[in-house]
Amino acid sequence: MSDRQYTINEIFCSLQGEGVRAGTLNHFVRFSGCNQTCKVETHGFDCDTEFVSGRKVTATEILDELKTLNPHCKNIIFTGGEPLLQLDYHLAECVKAAGYFVAIETNGSLGLPFNPETRTHTIDWITCSPKVAEHAVRLEYASEVKYVRGYGQGIPRPTCHAEHKLISPAFNGNELDRRTLDWCIRLVHENPEWRLSVQQHKFISIR
Repeated sequence: MSDRQYTINEIFCSLQGEGVRAGTLNHFVRFSGCNQTCKVETHGFDCDTEFVSGRKVTATEILDELKTLNPHCKNIIFTGGEPLLQLDYHLAECVKAAGYFVAIETNGSLGLPFNPETRTHTIDWITCSPKVAEHAVRLEYASEVKYVRGYGQGIPRPTCHAEHKLISPAFNGNELDRRTLDWCIRLVHENPEWRLSVQQHKFISIR
């Protein structure tokens, strides 16, 4: 294996709290760093994730940690921050070869890590949650697109094609304003090709 090091903020095992795969058990590998700064003034919500700090680890060390955390869990989600700032084909292939279902949560502003020879990737599930204008989204397809919406923000017009389209009401820390939730419910009523996705992990107080 390559001895390349990745800057990882945290690795933990928990239930997926949102999206189509909500309720499934996953290892979360959170990369440090992001290429976006989400503020209420520009995005309608503030980012609530700490992804600045981190430690250096190799692909082998990540795999060893996953096995120690929960040897029964064979799902992994690469998240951030923005995971595609660091995630390469080598790491994705390593965890895939170890038998993991590989998912990623990305803002869509960067391309996927392809094998340079075959131009294929080994990611099984792609969640695209854009934080940029649609013309800046680089992903052409995803398994699901998920947009965080604050009160008064309109329905998105995604350029990334996906089977599943989700609206997620913005939280204030672990609190969900009822007005924001009602607004997102209204968006789904008016646009039934979309579905509501609420961050369940915040309600049940898990990671």
